[in-house]
Amino acid sequence: MTDFLGHALPGVYFFFLGVYYAIQASLALLRGQQFLTPPLPPRDKRPKGWLQKLQNGGLVKVVFSIGGFLGAFFYPLGSNRLVFIDWKDPERPFLNHISWHHGTMYVLLLINGLVDIVSQCCLARQQMKLERAAFAFAIQGTILLFIFHIQGRNALQVRGHILLLIPLILIALILLSELWFPDDPVFWISKAWMFLTLGSWFPHLGSILYLPVTGQPWRADKHEDVMFLPIFFSWHLILDALLIAGIYGLCSFRHHRYLSHQGAKGAGYQLCSTDISTEEVKTLMV
Repeated sequence: MTDFLGHALPGVYFFFLGVYYAIQASLALLRGQQFLTPPLPPRDKRPKGWLQKLQNGGLVKVVFSIGGFLGAFFYPLGSNRLVFIDWKDPERPFLNHISWHHGTMYVLLLINGLVDIVSQCCLARQQMKLERAAFAFAIQGTILLFIFHIQGRNALQVRGHILLLIPLILIALILLSELWFPDDPVFWISKAWMFLTLGSWFPHLGSILYLPVTGQPWRADKHEDVMFLPIFFSWHLILDALLIAGIYGLCSFRHHRYLSHQGAKGAGYQLCSTDISTEEVKTLMV
């Protein structure tokens, strides 16, 4: 991520993933759902077209990952950073390590998206634990890459990327916890909050390092510049929490308006039970 765009692209992805989870969590809480996303019925009871079976998350992960991978190696147009060993040099040094860090991150997210698609479209029954495990695996691999990504950087870059690691580590812990406790609303909201924070901090960090608003570069040897990093990051935490509250408010307004509309027509709706103790959900979870 050697320029602003390299930070903005993953930031946009993680931010909208956070918005997606915030909407899901808000609707699940308003509807009293046991799970964030209720399990799909068996394959023979689903719609015939594979696109109709597919939830949005898996497809978005695949499309974004392919685009990010191509950008990491071939942007700007005409570039080619796929070569990772200089065979002309007798010492055979490694090349393009930054691009390969980015490309590996996108491959991890691609694998996660493909697992979602296979689970939802190809298997006889959706394997929700497999999807969660694949997502946790992708985030853990990303954390490992980030730990080594900051090697050889100046103090400003190191501290800025450490602030990226904080939400990433918390997301990994949440995803691992959801393998055993998928019905905890605290995890739903926390996951959305951390993805929003990760997504909003990515482009802000890119702006600090490569496109400062003041026109003056931030300096690692300037105490005031380094001290303002956690201040700005804390503002992101606050603003993203307020955004989740706003999303919940909008979802609540839409939800109650829909209920009122259905009540006026004399035909309310009733969601399928998502209580884990019911026989119907136990059948779907097998």
